[in-house]
Amino acid sequence: MKKLAWTMIFILLFHSMAWAAPIEFSGGVSDEFQYKEVVFLSGKPVVFVGTVNVKIDEKQEEKKATYTFTLSPEDIDIEGKLTRKVTLITTYTPVTGKGQTIANTKVTRYTENVTIGQDTFKLTNSDIQFFQSDIIDNRPAIDFYSGNIQALKRYEINGGEGIAQVKITGEDVGYKNFWGSTQTQLLDYVYTINRKAQGENENSSWEGTVSVKVSDSTTKSLQYSQNEANFSSFNGGYIQVVKEGMISQYTYNLPRITDEGIDPFGRNQGTISLQASKVPKVERLIVPKFRDTAGHWAQQDIEKLYSLGVFEGNTSFFIPDGSMTRIDFVKAVVKACDIGGNEEADSSSKRSSRKKKGEVEEIIFVDIDSSHPDYQYVKKAFEKNIITRGTDYRFNPNEPLTKAEAVTILIRVLGLEGKAPAPGYKTSFSDDSKIPNWAKDAVYMAAEAGIIGGDNNNNVNAHKQLKRSEASALLVRFLEFLEKDLQKDYSENIIYYY
Repeated sequence: MKKLAWTMIFILLFHSMAWAAPIEFSGGVSDEFQYKEVVFLSGKPVVFVGTVNVKIDEKQEEKKATYTFTLSPEDIDIEGKLTRKVTLITTYTPVTGKGQTIANTKVTRYTENVTIGQDTFKLTNSDIQFFQSDIIDNRPAIDFYSGNIQALKRYEINGGEGIAQVKITGEDVGYKNFWGSTQTQLLDYVYTINRKAQGENENSSWEGTVSVKVSDSTTKSLQYSQNEANFSSFNGGYIQVVKEGMISQYTYNLPRITDEGIDPFGRNQGTISLQASKVPKVERLIVPKFRDTAGHWAQQDIEKLYSLGVFEGNTSFFIPDGSMTRIDFVKAVVKACDIGGNEEADSSSKRSSRKKKGEVEEIIFVDIDSSHPDYQYVKKAFEKNIITRGTDYRFNPNEPLTKAEAVTILIRVLGLEGKAPAPGYKTSFSDDSKIPNWAKDAVYMAAEAGIIGGDNNNNVNAHKQLKRSEASALLVRFLEFLEKDLQKDYSENIIYYY
């Protein structure tokens, strides 16, 4: 699939190394060189920094994640060290016929030693209970998921001086698609520290709470790079940029600790924020050289999609004001979202193999058979319920595409049609009565997501036949939703406004 044929294949199960996910469940952030988290076992917030080694071993329905932490206090005046080894195994169970997957995660190894000043906190495998379960809604171009976490950790203090117990409850929400992914964890920690008194009047036991919000995001975007040379065959081209970043926020309510011990009448409250980002990865894309798009209002949108391989062809003309056909739009959507991944690459050989064996390709539509060069795109869209067929089994591939049809396809790709209100509602558009009943839910959700809007008279013009330029602009706005809007909804809005 040219530039869209990346090494990742869009399949049912998670491939976590390629998609954003917080490291373990400690609220930490990392870049290529350093990991950082906040530790509260001493009764005071202490920022630890160091390295974490992550190893992922994946099978078809199981993922094994192993983390090895080696950290020390960021403040060099604080003596300390943290070592932690964790192995998490996630088992994925597809729910047949529901388009969903249940993911259950368990701890098979968890050892941790933390030294802060004169105190050492030790935890072994038998000292932790951990349960995590997620439900994943697998949509054609995106997976949405949400889950819950319950854990209990018990540390031995200084070889028998006491017990530090940390109860963890929380949830995680996220999504992943070809254009980006975000996972956000919302965790609540309750610390209960019971220590043997070291002096007649000393009170060394305490309780405290910490709330953690941590988010890991990966996003792809396009940036235009101008060619600085005057005498060149092209003026510039697009760069695909992949950015990875993490943000974390700890809000704590701890005892106030003085030189005399724990103040029973005061509390230490505050917030600590951490942030880390990796060096962006860049990839140059092919340069479009259409002769009929210069100065056109949709020039940038057309060139972006061509550079990504969504549109193809060797001709020098795009014909921006020509009609967008149904088959060209479906093909563009399947390619833009990488639906089916590398499956198309093997389609011709598979079809040849089937024909040699005398097998007959299933008839999906009577007016487009398996010999059509774009058959696999139509087949994939049909299998994913992005397009449907009527009783006449016709697709009408070369017919002009209406705005209602285009919007319905895009919302089905996202799987959001079910989020519309109960039947009987009206959209906010002035020409609401002219929206076909079969497209109304899609039009409503596309407007809610900001993918479409009304014209100067607040009309959505659902029956309008889309020009190739108009379809290009709609596709680019759709990709921006996948790239930016979802990331903001699942990360920034939760971290800063939750």
